[in-house]
Amino acid sequence: MEAYTGFAALYDTFMDNVPYGEWSRYLIGLLREYGVDGGLVCELGCGTGSITRRLRDAGYDMIGIDLSEDMLDIAREYEAAAAGRSAQGGSIKQQRAAKENEPSNILYLNQDMREFELYGTVAAIVSLCDSMNYITREDDLRKVFRLVNNYLDPGGIFIFDMNTIHKYRDVIGDTTIAENREDCSLIWENAYQEETGLNQYDITIFQRVEFEDEDEEELFGRIRETHLQRAYTPETIVRLMAEAGLEFVAMYEACTHEPVTEHTERMYFIAREKHQDGKLYL
Repeated sequence: MEAYTGFAALYDTFMDNVPYGEWSRYLIGLLREYGVDGGLVCELGCGTGSITRRLRDAGYDMIGIDLSEDMLDIAREYEAAAAGRSAQGGSIKQQRAAKENEPSNILYLNQDMREFELYGTVAAIVSLCDSMNYITREDDLRKVFRLVNNYLDPGGIFIFDMNTIHKYRDVIGDTTIAENREDCSLIWENAYQEETGLNQYDITIFQRVEFEDEDEEELFGRIRETHLQRAYTPETIVRLMAEAGLEFVAMYEACTHEPVTEHTERMYFIAREKHQDGKLYL
């Protein structure tokens, strides 16, 4: 079953506990630490654009790539709503000033990160919220890394996070999570296979059906999706990056500059573009 279709409309509702602000500040700090103070940045697996918009607001020109058209539709709706608000109120002079100072638009592309294409190179490529864990085959992950190396400016930076084996095996494991909201409810059934490193979670969502007639009987629609991710060892990730031509720079415990340990749940990798023979500059 394709992921992030029906769930897309309620994704931000159930992910309102994700510290996007903290993650974005950490990511921006890393970008600046490694010399990317501005310019064009691409986010792989951008979803509804929560990180993308924050990077845009920090001064980066953003491209967001995601496999789910439904998620991108919501990201574009956020952009349209923000544009509508900025166009309202104030004098003509104030509106023109606001228009001149407003952040640039985000280019959203509906693409598979295993085959993504850009019009040219970019200063940095980023990927957060364990998007890379959705690549469940080593060959495919190596392919993503090769494309990243191809589309980075010379010396460009690649930053991404991944969930760890410890998180899948010891933290969420074989559990069921239920969450009830006023107009919708979620059941998350998780299962981790240690022999393959695959983590499957089946999501069932019940959403209140809206009727124009308030006297109609209360009904709930059901949405079901299955998501599959894979846990990789840090050594495997570093090896795949090297095989793809990227230069490994650093690996950190999430939102720190501390080394990854056996208790780390989310790890960040930083790599740099490395020229290789046959690189396809566009």
